[in-house]
Amino acid sequence: MSLWLCLRFEKLPLQALTRRDKGLITATAILQQQRVLQACDTAASLGIKPGMRVATVRALDESMRLLERDPSLEQQCLKQLCCWAYSISPSLHIYRDNCLLLEIGGCLTLFKGLESLLIQVHSDLSSRGYSYLTGLAETPKAAWLLSHTTDDHQRPLNERLQPLPLRLLDMFPRQLDSLARAGLWQFSDILNLSTQALGRRCGKDMIHFIQQALGTAHDPQPDYSPPPQFRDDYWFGYEVKANQELLPAIQRLLQALCQFLRNTQLQCQQIQWQLYGIQSNLHSLTVASSLAHSNWRQWYQLSQLHIEQLTLDMGVEGISLQCLNLSAGNNHTGDLFNAAEQSEPLHSLLDRLQNRLGLQSVKKIAGRNEHLPEFAGYSSCDNDGNNTVDNNIDKHDDSHAQPSISGAYRPFWLMPEPQQVNQSARGLYWGGGLNIMEGPERIEDNWWLEPVSRDYYVALGQRGQKYWVYRDRLQNRWFIQGIFA
Repeated sequence: MSLWLCLRFEKLPLQALTRRDKGLITATAILQQQRVLQACDTAASLGIKPGMRVATVRALDESMRLLERDPSLEQQCLKQLCCWAYSISPSLHIYRDNCLLLEIGGCLTLFKGLESLLIQVHSDLSSRGYSYLTGLAETPKAAWLLSHTTDDHQRPLNERLQPLPLRLLDMFPRQLDSLARAGLWQFSDILNLSTQALGRRCGKDMIHFIQQALGTAHDPQPDYSPPPQFRDDYWFGYEVKANQELLPAIQRLLQALCQFLRNTQLQCQQIQWQLYGIQSNLHSLTVASSLAHSNWRQWYQLSQLHIEQLTLDMGVEGISLQCLNLSAGNNHTGDLFNAAEQSEPLHSLLDRLQNRLGLQSVKKIAGRNEHLPEFAGYSSCDNDGNNTVDNNIDKHDDSHAQPSISGAYRPFWLMPEPQQVNQSARGLYWGGGLNIMEGPERIEDNWWLEPVSRDYYVALGQRGQKYWVYRDRLQNRWFIQGIFA
């Protein structure tokens, strides 16, 4: 059965501008065209009412904080709420300028009933600093109408709509005037009229709206499309001066991000934190991972490393998290019977080291498509946006220190420069005698610039150490180039 939940943020113009004032008792009024649009509870207790002029407000309280309404900020808040609501239901949309409508009939099993779903909604919105009113109905427009009254959603929809005042349909002012002149003030006055009689007083558009609310006319709704980026914020309502006090807010924001990523089947490889003071942006932190993922615990560990190294010169009023580059998720299926799957992945260790020591301090071994061993391996940083990229690097597989050649036995460690090996009638000598064990493997390359022709062998030293040696066929001399681990 279809069931719609309306979340109506009646005080959105006020809360969009004062959400950061959690717990503060500051008399505030929101102005629109030099008149009061909304006032907080503290201001209302001083006699401030909607419609008052600025001069009247100042006469009542000279210290009153007056803020101009910001519709763009309100829409930004609604879009952030949509990202959150997408974790409740994939069927949702913004309605008018202060409502979210969610189809929750298909989500009740997931949340184990309506009551637990509403508890989750209340917990999430309260932590974000929003107050709201709810309405439940079989149709989205009826849910919006019923958000204006205390309602028992168990009764038939027609009965629940009847006590509502017709003035709620303020999008039809001319029709409301016509109905008022006829003495019709409530839905109960018009729901029992025939369509013909109602049409003479209301017109086609209003009749269609009422039919959609009752479910007798089709009401197509636009599907919400998640944005390609994520941004959310958290305001403390007081000055945070200790680094550790930032961590609960960081955890909450990361959980919201990763819930959004899982719902949209996306991943991210880099996130950005902004710390805000009273008047300015205090700090910007970039946290990077070697692999894209949606695990909030890993992001929390990496973010914690940056926070621990941070020096707070001023108190922090709020914190925001944004992720500008999202990529399609890669599902990884773990091995149920492989204990190694339960240990921490290697990339997590590398991420922690890089975020603690800096990207330039941790490097990895990678490979190029080159035949000569001294050119085949290189070291670089993960996420090295500031490093110069070699065009000869193998973009498809850089996890090995040398090209993969079938049958080749290669050492992991190569010397910075090959060292000459002494040769006598008794054999090869380098810190002791060397005995050839395997080989040769011939490598010929660079003929267009400086020809190279070598025969490579595996040699065993007197202490049991294995070396990688070669004979330069053009110079007829021996060199050692690598040591086997």
